[in-house]
Amino acid sequence: MKKAHIVPHMHWDREWYFSTEESRILLVNNMEEIMEKLENDPEYPYYVLDGQTSILEDYFAVKPDSKERVKKLVQEGKLIIGPWYTQTDEMVVGGESIVRNLLYGHIDSKEFGAPMKIGYLPDSFGQSSQMPQIFNGFDIKYSIFWRGASERHGTDKTEFHWESDDGSRVLVQLFPLGYAIGKYLPEDEEALQKRMDKYFSVLDRGATTDHIILPNGHDQMPIQKNIHLIIEKLQRLYPDREFFLSRFENVFEELEKNDDLSVLSGEFLDGKYMRVHRSIYSTRNDIKTANTRVENKLTHELEPLASLAYSLGFEYHHGLIELIWKEIMKNHAHDSIGCCCSDKVHKEITNRLFMAEEKTDQLIEFYKRKITDAIPNESGHDVITAFNLLPYEREEVVTTEVVTKLNAFTLKDSEGHVIPFEVLEKEELDPGLIDRQIVHYGNYDPFYQLKIQWRDTLPSMGYKTYWVVPEEGHLEAHPMQESHEHLVETDRYRIKVNPNGSLKIFDKQSATEMDHVLLLEDGGDDGDEYDYSPLENEELIYSDQTAAEISVHQNELFVDMNILVDLKVPQNLESRKQNKKDSHVSVRWSIRVPKHKSVIEIKAEIDNQAEDHRLRAFIPTEIASSLSWSDNQFGLIKRGVVDSAMEYWEQEDWDERPDSIYPMLSFVGLSDDQRGVTLLTNSTREYEIVGDSFDTIAVTLFRSVGVLGKEELLRRLGRPSGIKLPTPDSQMIGKLELDFALVMHEGTVAEANAGRIAKEYTTPIHTYNKIPYNAMKLNESNVITPVSYSLLRENTDTSVLSTLKKAEGEDRLLLRFYNPTEQVTQHAFELSKFANQIDEAKLNEEPMENVSHQDGNLLVSLKPNEVTSILF
Repeated sequence: MKKAHIVPHMHWDREWYFSTEESRILLVNNMEEIMEKLENDPEYPYYVLDGQTSILEDYFAVKPDSKERVKKLVQEGKLIIGPWYTQTDEMVVGGESIVRNLLYGHIDSKEFGAPMKIGYLPDSFGQSSQMPQIFNGFDIKYSIFWRGASERHGTDKTEFHWESDDGSRVLVQLFPLGYAIGKYLPEDEEALQKRMDKYFSVLDRGATTDHIILPNGHDQMPIQKNIHLIIEKLQRLYPDREFFLSRFENVFEELEKNDDLSVLSGEFLDGKYMRVHRSIYSTRNDIKTANTRVENKLTHELEPLASLAYSLGFEYHHGLIELIWKEIMKNHAHDSIGCCCSDKVHKEITNRLFMAEEKTDQLIEFYKRKITDAIPNESGHDVITAFNLLPYEREEVVTTEVVTKLNAFTLKDSEGHVIPFEVLEKEELDPGLIDRQIVHYGNYDPFYQLKIQWRDTLPSMGYKTYWVVPEEGHLEAHPMQESHEHLVETDRYRIKVNPNGSLKIFDKQSATEMDHVLLLEDGGDDGDEYDYSPLENEELIYSDQTAAEISVHQNELFVDMNILVDLKVPQNLESRKQNKKDSHVSVRWSIRVPKHKSVIEIKAEIDNQAEDHRLRAFIPTEIASSLSWSDNQFGLIKRGVVDSAMEYWEQEDWDERPDSIYPMLSFVGLSDDQRGVTLLTNSTREYEIVGDSFDTIAVTLFRSVGVLGKEELLRRLGRPSGIKLPTPDSQMIGKLELDFALVMHEGTVAEANAGRIAKEYTTPIHTYNKIPYNAMKLNESNVITPVSYSLLRENTDTSVLSTLKKAEGEDRLLLRFYNPTEQVTQHAFELSKFANQIDEAKLNEEPMENVSHQDGNLLVSLKPNEVTSILF
């Protein structure tokens, strides 16, 4: 007999078109009913709590006295919780965020029992190719998902093995019809049979065994109390099938017996049977940009800095850092970070990101202060410390603000060398802004705030101290030299600003030129928060005929370009249809290039005053391409510049058109055998490759739409996604700031290790200026820190550091790095201060085995797209 496993569950969106507080009220009600049923009905054996422990956190905030009830049910195997903290998105959320989501989900689950060992993501908008590796890092060998699969991946079956490039593998049970086919099963037998006949034909066709799953639940659905009656009716209607309440693990036990399953690899982003929303990556780009920035601050700056402090003897504040992680992970569910929500929910998301960034910034400042305050300072001079949070030395142009009472000073390092510096800006400060106690005691002498800049080499994963030594005379700001021809040179490039505000960049190394870089493209967006939808037969607007305001300056250390492009565009879709240009969107490009480096840093300050449109910037690379190179979690991914399904999607009646609009995390590039051009990002995460020769990277600056869901889009026919709810805030009227960069390099994107270049771009040098005044007083610590310090050093140039943190469960540090290239690579690190007890660890931070090393000199081999963790 065919066996139908009816699995009771509820899919719990914490927020969507409704707020978290609205759903919490329902949650308390539903949880009481679930527990009562599990406690009192011996024939109701299981309930799956949607794979996320944040549900319990929200519930216990209201009912803390229910913890023992939950613990008893979890330990009895009736209430199934975890493995996630929240059901994460996989496309625009970083690798460390996904790892921490599982980590905290496991920690929370173990407080009550054990987590469900299934990578359960039934509603995420597409599946990352790196998920099997991440799941295996938590001893998870099963996966359940819905969206993104189709036959062209290699099988028409709904059960298969899924493998990452490193060889990690999970057994997949696909939900071909979603997670809600067993929702609200009707008592009326005619209606029940009509519904099940439709479902069984699909489920049977895809199954590789006689076991199928009927998930009995839906969004915010309360427990179905009459499920036993429904099972009796199903048994009468289908005597050749056996129906019973079950759990997902029981089906996987049967699938394990099948030795003839296909092995698939890669990402799942097909919208054939279910929508994956390939252009959702730029909805509410203010929110997505803030998330990118906070993720990078956490893993690239705060955690390595806290690790430095911990290695010097200070406390590692796990509790504070966990608060930050959980704050942003509440935003990482597919609807939340997808930004397909109501305006009031987006306000909640924005506020959580604001709070997370404030906590991160303040904790970074605290650690820099604690380390600097503990440096012996017999001279009493003011101090500047410069922190390099990468595992190799960096020669950088350091830019910082110095607050001082001194009219003039010199900078000296710990060996007494004078460090030449440029004063870029100088202003007076009221002493009350430094410490109100100064004014309170009658001292009104002003302070000076100077923006200064110097070039130096900083130690690997450490810091260097500079003394602010008094000097006679007065320091004045020296304005940078202006270029009236709008042409500048660095060691690597010759850059000219065109009259329309775009750039012409000549690369001296390859003797190649790119023109019209940062040309703007504006087009109507008749879509919703899920998907971009162009206007049919629209003539797009470009900034090629716009007269830009341009100023270009340079000094001995760097080049600075300031460009204002004011683009006339239609006010709304009606104006666009009538070819009116009755509004505008302006972009102020602030472009900075250190003269000794190859990375061109770009900041965009956007002021949007129009509705229902999409703005993109073009990077014409002059490299005709069939593939783009981008990154996903801990890896490199290549994608066709045109999805082959574009040839047949209409004939096959796909749910959405497979446009080649894709996500990135930190870079996207084009290359041939000789050279490449890569865009690095610390903000926007959406791109498309365009142009007659597919030689142009189009990076989305923002989309502007006014409705959560809309029906009959040009590229997505049929019903609305979500609901037809007005969302005027998603029109993105007002200001938006984005940060990204360009680099031209030799060889392919993989050979240049663009992941490493992007990591350096998103890991800034930090400084701290210690003066005798601070409104927030601290007592002296018992720790003495050295004048210069390096925690560890990488002796190869192959790895990309993911993070350095203190392990959750023991007094060791955890170093995580990966290989986003196409070759097996060797990675050497000096951990000589910690030569004892060096272990390789899983992503869940459990030690696996001792790593071979000689006195702390570590050598690790990694396959392409493989990640590893080292405990020391």
